Amino acid sequence: MMDIDFDEYKLRCELRGHDDDVRGICVRADEHIATSSRDRTIRVWSLDSDNKRKYSPSKILLGHTSFVGPLAWISPNEEYPEGRLVSGSMDTSVFVWNLVNGEIVQSLKGHKMQVTGVTLDNQDIVSSSVDQTLKRWRNGQLVESWEAHQSPIQAVLRLPSGELVSGSSDTTLKLWKGNTSLRTFAGHADTVRGLAVMPDLGFLSASHDGSIRLWALSGEVLLEMVGHTSIVYSVDAHASGLIVSGSEDRHAKIWKDGVCVQSLEHPGCVWDAKFLENGDIVTACSDGVARVWTVRDGMIADQMEIDAFDSQLSQYKLSRKKVGGMKLDELPGLDALTLPGTSDGQTKVVREGDNGVAYVWNMKDQRWDKIGEVVDGPDGVADRSHHGGVQYDFVFDVDIGDGEPIRKLPYNRSDNPYDAADKWLLKENLPLAYRQQIVEFILQNSGQKDFNFNPSFRDPFTGANAYVPGQSSHAAATTAKPLYKHIPKRGVLVFDFAQYDGILKKMTEFNNTLRADPVHTDKSLTEVEVSRVGAMVKILKDTSHYHATSFADMDISLILKVLQAWPPAMMFPATDLVRMLVLHPHGASLLIKHVEGNNDLLLDLIKKVTEDSALPANLLTTVRVLVNLFKNHSFHYWLQRHHSQILDAFSNCYSSPNKNLQLAYSTLLLNYAVLLIEKRDQEGQAQVLSAALQIAEEEAADVDSKFRSLVAIGSLMLEGLVKKIAIDFEVESIAKSAKESKEAKIVEVGADIDLVIRQP
Repeated sequence: MMDIDFDEYKLRCELRGHDDDVRGICVRADEHIATSSRDRTIRVWSLDSDNKRKYSPSKILLGHTSFVGPLAWISPNEEYPEGRLVSGSMDTSVFVWNLVNGEIVQSLKGHKMQVTGVTLDNQDIVSSSVDQTLKRWRNGQLVESWEAHQSPIQAVLRLPSGELVSGSSDTTLKLWKGNTSLRTFAGHADTVRGLAVMPDLGFLSASHDGSIRLWALSGEVLLEMVGHTSIVYSVDAHASGLIVSGSEDRHAKIWKDGVCVQSLEHPGCVWDAKFLENGDIVTACSDGVARVWTVRDGMIADQMEIDAFDSQLSQYKLSRKKVGGMKLDELPGLDALTLPGTSDGQTKVVREGDNGVAYVWNMKDQRWDKIGEVVDGPDGVADRSHHGGVQYDFVFDVDIGDGEPIRKLPYNRSDNPYDAADKWLLKENLPLAYRQQIVEFILQNSGQKDFNFNPSFRDPFTGANAYVPGQSSHAAATTAKPLYKHIPKRGVLVFDFAQYDGILKKMTEFNNTLRADPVHTDKSLTEVEVSRVGAMVKILKDTSHYHATSFADMDISLILKVLQAWPPAMMFPATDLVRMLVLHPHGASLLIKHVEGNNDLLLDLIKKVTEDSALPANLLTTVRVLVNLFKNHSFHYWLQRHHSQILDAFSNCYSSPNKNLQLAYSTLLLNYAVLLIEKRDQEGQAQVLSAALQIAEEEAADVDSKFRSLVAIGSLMLEGLVKKIAIDFEVESIAKSAKESKEAKIVEVGADIDLVIRQP
């Protein structure tokens, strides 16, 4: 061991106020800290005037419509005496805030997907995004944009020497002079997530591969730091030479001369970590709390605060510890062994102290025999168990006693338990007579008590199917595939029910209003035209004769007149009629003539209904029109070509209080997922994924809307080209949240996504 002079960091204070994960940190000297959160807010904290050990909240910045990530501080000037703050968000926007009044002074729109990084380049702001671009903003205007990587960009940094560095999901970093690439840095084995300047040496990178690297501008790796057991999200350096990193493994690690000298454990994922000028460290945690850590004796938290944090940490670890996929605190105690078993070989796991211990019922001696302690692996994180470099749903550690080493039993829910038992017994050189006991143990502790044997599974050694009483043993052996409940989505959904009488009544009412208004009377329909609308409705009602009915060209022209000339507040019944018209084969064939030329009826409609003060009724009916277009293959090219424009136009619908609009928008995303998977359009799939994730993360989202967005996510990951992007978006946390839902179908599709994540 190296003898390194180092004073240990201890808790200084906690910054409590956010309602969800704290995602980002920005510091100004030692006096001010800004934190961003999944709760869509930014909070600014300032040194408490009465207690210099603590920070007090000074401002809450509200404006983003999805979670907020990267932050950057702009120094004060005469116009902004307290400086400004730059923020990037999942909502694709970059905001610049006035810290005097908390108002947005610049709203920078241009990215198509999540903004992952912001950095200052003299007077300019440079932002990075999952849309694979870097964008330069000057005085509130976009002045430069370039595609910097072929995969999502996760971070951007300006070096003291003036160059920019970008880190990407393609595992590389790039050095830029303006928009010219000077060098590509290769070496990481997974996504590059965080960047930081290392004074006088170069820069640091943090990666999903669990490592931190120090690079010279020449491309040489000066140092590699390995110690985290999961994704490293962030890294920062201090003038003293210390480095701090934050990770999914719940630790902020402090490094000196390439050696980890301290690990600060947290009750959740550490998203970000930053040094203050004085050497103190600020960490951002998924429990919604930012914490400040110090080595200065006079600034350490009092014992009561430290005890409270230690208690919170212990409770968190206990609540997370699992045995065979079950929470430890939900296991029965030893008194459960006072009841006799019901069959020979029956297994039971009970809690003994802070451990789960497995017992098997011995029918002959009428007693429970101890098998050994069962755990799921480091930190009890059953959802991310690894064995032999492979990820499993469960890795049971079984202590069989008698001085024998712990045996690891890996298992996936998609595996055949008989197959898994045979492999494990033979590998561990244990008697095959224990087979049924191991199978029952697996089924009970993986939550698969109602397992139905699938004859397609085969014995790994004989090639035959595993024997099950009452089952013939000569079925052909085939490789088992994971079974999904709701994905991938096949076919598209439509809104094919209409209240035709209500549509006619409303159009007639609006037409009479226009006719009575001298200013708008020329926009009203004549009696003949009103009659023709009635005839169109009659055709649309008779769905059984769609194959034999048709419309006249004047019918389409009539609808165009209404959509183009009528005031926005009166459009929605005509738009609803178009929704049904596109489901009629002949109606659709006439309508498509008006979207293929320069005068695109549908794009004009979208622009009109999404302008300022957009009406929910117009948004709802227009989105439903777009949903129904997917039913007709003639519109597929148009839908693919304009996907970005369409999704951008309706991007705020996910947070609408109107549940019908939420559902229509999520259905649009689901249909787009189906189409763009078929077209193998990765860029389009990524944009749909980003939008669907917003709904999945929206706590107030309607159940059906959330379900359809999750099906879209799962389908895109399973059959699309964006699985890695989804994992970079922390889709694991979304799947986990879904599996904890009270709604059965949300739980099921969450399990589907979880299974996709674990497939190689």
